[in-house]
This record gives sequence, structure tokens and C-alpha cells, in this order.
Amino acid sequence: MLESDRLHEIAVGTAKAIANLHEECQQRIIHYDIKPGNILLDSKFTPKVADFGLAKLCNWDNTHITLTGGRGTPGYSAPELWMPLPITHKCDVYSYAMLLFEIVGRRRNLNVNAKEGHEWFPKWVWDKVENGGMGDLMAVYGIEEKNRSKVDKMVKVALWCIQHSPEARPLMSMMVKMLEGAVDIPTPLNPFQYFTGVSCSGLPRV
Repeated sequence: MLESDRLHEIAVGTAKAIANLHEECQQRIIHYDIKPGNILLDSKFTPKVADFGLAKLCNWDNTHITLTGGRGTPGYSAPELWMPLPITHKCDVYSYAMLLFEIVGRRRNLNVNAKEGHEWFPKWVWDKVENGGMGDLMAVYGIEEKNRSKVDKMVKVALWCIQHSPEARPLMSMMVKMLEGAVDIPTPLNPFQYFTGVSCSGLPRV
């Protein structure tokens, strides 16, 4: 089993790879299918984003794009991909967050065999954060004291990235800074209220 330090490195490396697709290429590349099966690790555990079969190029002056049908993998794809809503690169941000939850919990996000309240990991995590129970989370998943700061960052970043409103989700480059401790991470808003127009005033600016 990989140590939390190594998992944090994989999380940061994956965020950097997606940030490169979104922010550093000649045209923005939206992957549409970020999930564990599409993140490959080399011999040094450096993550590589794979499978661009659903990917789409997007001009920098396009604020959103239109799709004819849902994309991605259920359980990882953003809600706007399955609803008549504008689509932006922030759908990859949501998918990355679902991956990040699985890194933290070392389990699938949905587990119908888990005890009551643990079935959907992201909601269980939010309930712990909202009620000051991060210590419980760390204890349940056997996270050592020396790694708790990094795991705390991953949890907060993941909660920001599954905000229902795409505008409230941070850029991937901002997530890298958050995970590396270069910027403070504000207390996340409740991502399960599912209303549009969420304010992103709590997020730090680049």
C-alpha cells in the first residue's frame, strides 16, 4: 500500500498534468474522462493522463462549448455533462476531485456494502468537515499524524472542486498551489446544496 506522502505526490502530479492541458497548450484541451483508469503511473510513480478518446480542443476565446449528449464516466463526470448546461473545462476539475477523494479514502467513492452513512465517500467527508470531525476521518482511514496536513489539503481541495457551480471550482493551477501549500485554502462551501450561482469570493486569486 502506498504511503500518504506518495499519494499526495501523485495527486499533485495529476493536477499539474491537467493544468497543462487546460492552461499551457496552444488550444485548451478538455479531457472529459478523468478517472483512476486514465491516470497511468511510471516506474517512479509519476502520473500521466491517458485516453484522449473523448477529449476536445477549445479555443481560448470560447467561454463554453456545446455537447450533443453526456460524456465521461458516471461517478466521475460533472453534473453539467448530463444536464442542458454550458460546458467548460471545469468539468475536468470536478472529475479530478472525485479521483482525489478516492486517493484520500483508498476506496471507491460509492460502496453499497459500506456501513450506513459511508456509502458515498464525498458526502461522508463533507459531513465530517462540516461537523469538525476531520480527526475521525483521519483515524478511520489510518492516516498518521505526520501526513494529516497533506490529507487535510487534499480533502479541502476536493470539496472546492465538486462545487455544483462550475464557476466556484478553482483552476487546476490554483489547485496545485493549494496542494503544495503555496496558498491558504479557504473553508469549502457546502458542495451538496446544488444551487447555481455559488459565490467564489472565498477563493484566493492567482
